[in-house]
Amino acid sequence: MAITLRQLEIFSQVAQSGSITRASKQLYLTQAAISMAIAELERLVGTTVFERHGKRLLLNDQGRAILPQVLEVLAKVDQIQDHLSQAAGIPCGTLNVGASTTIGNYILPTVIGEFSEQYPQAKALLSVGNARQIETGLDSGELDIGLTEGVPHLRTLTAEPWRRDELVIIVGSNHPWARKSKIALKALSEAAWIMREIGSGTREIFEAALQKKQVDFHIALELGHTEAIKKAVEAGLGISCLSRMAVQRELDNGWLVEVQAPLNLERTLYILTRNSAQKTLLLKSFLLQLAKYQNQ
Repeated sequence: MAITLRQLEIFSQVAQSGSITRASKQLYLTQAAISMAIAELERLVGTTVFERHGKRLLLNDQGRAILPQVLEVLAKVDQIQDHLSQAAGIPCGTLNVGASTTIGNYILPTVIGEFSEQYPQAKALLSVGNARQIETGLDSGELDIGLTEGVPHLRTLTAEPWRRDELVIIVGSNHPWARKSKIALKALSEAAWIMREIGSGTREIFEAALQKKQVDFHIALELGHTEAIKKAVEAGLGISCLSRMAVQRELDNGWLVEVQAPLNLERTLYILTRNSAQKTLLLKSFLLQLAKYQNQ
């Protein structure tokens, strides 16, 4: 019996898609080639592995029994290829990247796009959450690298400064503050704030800036997404404090207005890694890509 890896790959694609047509597109093979490979596999094992149901192919009991083993074999082959490619000095494999909302939505898509173009055999999967979620994912091993708006709270993580950012206080274009040059601290304490949830790096910096000035504040609305906050402020439901990167488009179009206040709202964005993490070729290559954006 001489079952080939190509036959196993074709079997797994057909099994998971349930269609020769879809499998042929995924593998860039003709439908005839897919059918011949499946027929040859069934001839070699001496039994059918699919049930023909119209144009669909459904796994029978034999097919279901071998699918987990086939997937395991193919995964092992991928690991061997990744290892050999890394040994040859080519970044490859999958890097799990976590980023807080501002960084993940407004910076990293460009970074990851350029990284993927430069290293076609590498893949960076982006997960976006608040700073606390990114730290937890990195600590548990679900993430390989994290980018957040503040130093980590967990001692198992190392933080390296990446680039500067600035928060701005924003109001809707029809808000009374939109026509004022500067707002006093007392007015900030009386405002209805619309902010991110607890655990957000943006909220943490905002609260620290007000506490440093001994200003009490009232959060009228708590939303888990920056875009929702912008829309709420634009609609006149309250005011907020967000990264300039997140609101620059709205400021340029006059949908939102920046308000000056006697607060220090500058912050540093950080690259987080586990203390125990080994910097693989893939991780080192991604860090070099991030360095290109360090002073932008």
